[in-house]
Amino acid sequence: MLPLTICDTLGGTRFLFAFMSVLVRLDCGSRLMLHSNGVGHATGKLVVNMAAPATEHVRNIVLVGQDGAGKTSLAEAMLHVSGRTPRMGTTHDGKSYLDYDEEEIRRKFTIGTSIAPIPYKDYKINLLDTSGHPDFIGDTLATMQAAEMALFVVDAVAGPQVMTTKLWREAESMRLSRAVFINHIDRENADFDTAMALLHARFGSRLGPVTIPIGVDKDFQGVIDIIRMKARYFDQGSDAERVEDIPPAYADAAQAARDKLCDLVAEADDELMMKYLDGEEQLTQDELEHLLDKAIAQELFIPVFVGSTIIEQGIQGVMEDIATYFPHPRHHGRFRLANGEETVVDETGEPAAFIFKTVSDPFVGRLSFLKVISGVLEPGMELINARTGKKDRLGHLYVMMGKESVDVKSAKAGDIIVVPKLTDTRAGDTISKTGEVAIDPLPLPLPQYPVAIEAVNKKDEDKLGTFLARAVENDPTLRVSRSEETHQTIITAMGEAQIETLLARLKEQTGVEAKLIDVRIPYRETIRKTAEAQGRHKKQTGGAGQFGDCWLRIEPNPGGGYEFLDEIVGGKIPRGYLPAIDKGVQDAMREGFLAGYPMEDIKCAVYDGSYHAVDSNEMAFKTAARIGFRAACEKADPILLEPMANLDVTVGEEYAGAVMGDISTRRGRIVGTDSNDAGETVIMVRVPYAEVVTYTKDLRAITRGSGSYSLELEGYEQAPMDVTKKLVEAYQAARAAGN
Repeated sequence: MLPLTICDTLGGTRFLFAFMSVLVRLDCGSRLMLHSNGVGHATGKLVVNMAAPATEHVRNIVLVGQDGAGKTSLAEAMLHVSGRTPRMGTTHDGKSYLDYDEEEIRRKFTIGTSIAPIPYKDYKINLLDTSGHPDFIGDTLATMQAAEMALFVVDAVAGPQVMTTKLWREAESMRLSRAVFINHIDRENADFDTAMALLHARFGSRLGPVTIPIGVDKDFQGVIDIIRMKARYFDQGSDAERVEDIPPAYADAAQAARDKLCDLVAEADDELMMKYLDGEEQLTQDELEHLLDKAIAQELFIPVFVGSTIIEQGIQGVMEDIATYFPHPRHHGRFRLANGEETVVDETGEPAAFIFKTVSDPFVGRLSFLKVISGVLEPGMELINARTGKKDRLGHLYVMMGKESVDVKSAKAGDIIVVPKLTDTRAGDTISKTGEVAIDPLPLPLPQYPVAIEAVNKKDEDKLGTFLARAVENDPTLRVSRSEETHQTIITAMGEAQIETLLARLKEQTGVEAKLIDVRIPYRETIRKTAEAQGRHKKQTGGAGQFGDCWLRIEPNPGGGYEFLDEIVGGKIPRGYLPAIDKGVQDAMREGFLAGYPMEDIKCAVYDGSYHAVDSNEMAFKTAARIGFRAACEKADPILLEPMANLDVTVGEEYAGAVMGDISTRRGRIVGTDSNDAGETVIMVRVPYAEVVTYTKDLRAITRGSGSYSLELEGYEQAPMDVTKKLVEAYQAARAAGN
């Protein structure tokens, strides 16, 4: 691994790689300039002689947890402590190496996954820094599929919060090994024992500390390493920790933690466990260290670290334990295939990789983030996409740190790399030599937050459409559709923050300004009575005359859609004009009668009329049909129908009452309740869709972000009078204004 230093620049970061006599500058994006000994220069891509690490020397760690807990700070601290960066990057001042996106800098939290590859001794630690915001959970879940270990970062004062709990359950279902880093132990009101008690209450008794703090709050000085029974201190400005004997005041606490650690770890060996329980012997240091990685991989023991990322205390010990005890890809490298079988990470198998993320880079185009499943990938290799069956050639292979990239010559099974310019690939795809390997991607949550969007300048509609199409390819939790009924472009996202980020990037990358408008609810209209009316159209001024005359009878046709009946006898209207009458009625139904919404479930019969041998034509009868239909509607008791939704809301028991009360204010009907395996309450509701279009943000407010729901549109019901009146008045006002 090459030594790396990084130099700050305004608006981004630039990495300086020292390699013999060649100094390489990666200039914001993927543009590179090569300088040789300060004389002369050339431009182009650099291929660094960076040997691909063996599978057992790779550690893929996904950092997860609530926003604000310090995930990015932990990655930045590891980068700095390892010597990869010359300073500690921070999100608060916009000088983070990993949160480089303009929106991340502005919002001061992670939006999309960044990779921090960290060399430690003979190991490569791939840190995957993810978002803890609920709007970007899809990206986080997709990234978790590429890791063997989930390291949860928890604030020492706030404890495990909503997103931490949600992601913990997801990690359990993925069978990821887990660890916890209690951060900010130097903050006011921080308490280690309280934080551990909250973790035990939330996640069970298999959590045990492998480090404990020396002091808390402003008195925090360092950590005690329970595995090695030593005190560790990191002095600002030093290159390594000081390792000393445990202070006498902490000896009892350290021994108690050690006993807890041995209790849990001993379960990894049945024979040793029996001896341990019988009191025949205590675990020796060698036995403890020998069993620790096995216990973590089998989820018998979940290690808990403590420290402070800002002052970099407790960081080096985390890296050491990651390299020494955390599972490598072959330990936790099982992937479920699309055919129901399983495959494992195998360095000797056919070249294959799983794409867990794609992004669009303004300089190099599409970048695909790959977890190598088997074999060895090399530039120039031709692989087949299992989903499309199409071949794709690997150009460059990149190791990424934040937004900066370095070419590598190969990537072995278990490693994570980035490949540019793969065609027609998306997150969840598998590429392999034969095209026969297909990983079954994790199902991601469905977006439920719709907004309508349009360009401020109509000339920019094409640019807007192109941008949205690319955004959908990059974000699997984003949906874009065009409603022909409401004539709106609808974006369905996870929440407001995702939409706001999308708009900001639209303006930044394309210069297009767009505005959000209310989603038009697809109401319907129908009738409740049978009625008859004449439609007569006569025009004999200015050129050829027009004459059409028909009598129509309309009646309700519940569930039967639209039907047109020919009841003409005696040739009162020639058969050739009947299709025009049918068309005129359908046009009138599309326009609506009450509030401009399409009409449905109506049976219309034409039973009488007259015609003129010279002046009658199809257009005249079409116009007459429209007139007759609207006249009949006035007498047929027209009503407005509103779309209904089946809503299943999942909340903790403590929020069930508040949710039920809120549902009643939305005209919802509770049709049943249930409970799930997690002990949560599931409330089944029938509710007008218009009342829950923005339910995502409302439910988050009620349940402090812990609630979730699924929604399915099903059927229509008559809208109440107040809703009908409001929509009719709005329609009439719009018509009066010429809209």
